[in-house]
Amino acid sequence: MKNNFTLFALALGLFLFFSGVLAAAEAPSARPANVILEEITFLLGNFQFDEAIALFDTMDPQEAANSRNRLHKASVLISAGKTGEARIIVEEVSRSEPGNLDALFILSTIEAASGRTRERQAVLERIVASDPQNINALLELASLHFYTRSIDNSITYYDQVLEIDPGNLNALLGRAEIHRLHRDPYAAEILLNSAVSLHPNQAAPFRERAQLYRGAGFLVQALEDLDRAKELDINDYDIALDRGLTLNDLFRREEALEDFERAAVLWPSDFRAYVFIAGIKDILGDLDGAERAYEIVTTLNPAYFYAFEGLGLHKMRKGQWLEARDAFAEAYIRAPDEYLYALLTAASYMRHNIAGPRQFLNQAMTNMVRRDISRQESIEFLMLRLFHEATNRSFNGEDNMLARIERETDQATRSRMTFFMGLYNDIRGLTNTANRFYQQVRDMNQRYLPEWRLNEWILSDRGIEPPF
Repeated sequence: MKNNFTLFALALGLFLFFSGVLAAAEAPSARPANVILEEITFLLGNFQFDEAIALFDTMDPQEAANSRNRLHKASVLISAGKTGEARIIVEEVSRSEPGNLDALFILSTIEAASGRTRERQAVLERIVASDPQNINALLELASLHFYTRSIDNSITYYDQVLEIDPGNLNALLGRAEIHRLHRDPYAAEILLNSAVSLHPNQAAPFRERAQLYRGAGFLVQALEDLDRAKELDINDYDIALDRGLTLNDLFRREEALEDFERAAVLWPSDFRAYVFIAGIKDILGDLDGAERAYEIVTTLNPAYFYAFEGLGLHKMRKGQWLEARDAFAEAYIRAPDEYLYALLTAASYMRHNIAGPRQFLNQAMTNMVRRDISRQESIEFLMLRLFHEATNRSFNGEDNMLARIERETDQATRSRMTFFMGLYNDIRGLTNTANRFYQQVRDMNQRYLPEWRLNEWILSDRGIEPPF
């Protein structure tokens, strides 16, 4: 969506550029062109693309045939996603006016929207060959080479822009970003300081400098820049997101949550803000709120399997075993090498019906061995097998599993397997034995593990508080 929005903004920018030229040069007509253009601009601002396109038909035919107006219409068609129709207009103008650089620039936008990177680059190079000081084309080439990782070429084009216009904001920010990514923070800061000084009323340089400061651990300075950026553009999604992350790093979580929730309002179809909302609400104890946020993430970005993990943990916390099973199964489908999701799927199902996941576990073990035969000796495989045997009400492998856990040297793995032993005994109805395993997990203190969080919820629900 962000790329589509960028293309819309570029097309709208072209539209506004042409509008200014035409308003100054319009010929008298029954319905003035500048009035029509103002109406089109309003409609575009409200994303009423079809209505904006239809207004071109109300222009005086002579005005409508003007190449600038035709290119104007093409830019609106791009905003509406109708790049095929836009291409026809632009190519017609280019044939009749081979030197029309505006037509070529719009064509480069069409190529970008169509994912034709080579063709886009070739068009932009034609513009620069004809007009070596065409800043818009130079900036587009710099950006294109940056995203295709031709960094040296990107630097060349940014430097050309800065030679022509030393205060160009886009070039300063682009060049600074390259320095930042190449671990030259001092050079990046010099450029960003210039950008802030030259463009004190623009939010972008403050946000970019804040990213530099946050990456270097200067959180207070980063927050100061983001405060200023927020003042300048309170409706910018990325500023809200970055400010939330910085406040969270400063352990000011309630304030961070406010920014993440503001970001979610600004761009409700992007999943990232909800991920952070869920995490902070978990920490602050708003567990139902966290669960709702995870559910939203699974809808907005089903490929983000961590959201299914979080949702599954909350369903397990509430004893909603089938819902937990479904969530963990979705996580496992998306991350088939994460066999702990297979265990969580099975454990949830077994709390509802001990024999239920027999076929699922058999397939999970088969998949593990098929991917890597050596995994047959892994502790995860042995735990899967223990759960599989339990579906047949065979509980003879516990001693071997405990011995294997005792030999495990990785503390995270040992903690996780101990937690699953707690689930295993809960499934068998041995609550006191399960509680002893859960208490062992607490003592191991592997707090970053999702299982540790679930473990704490289980103990708290059972009234087993940590010793003081």
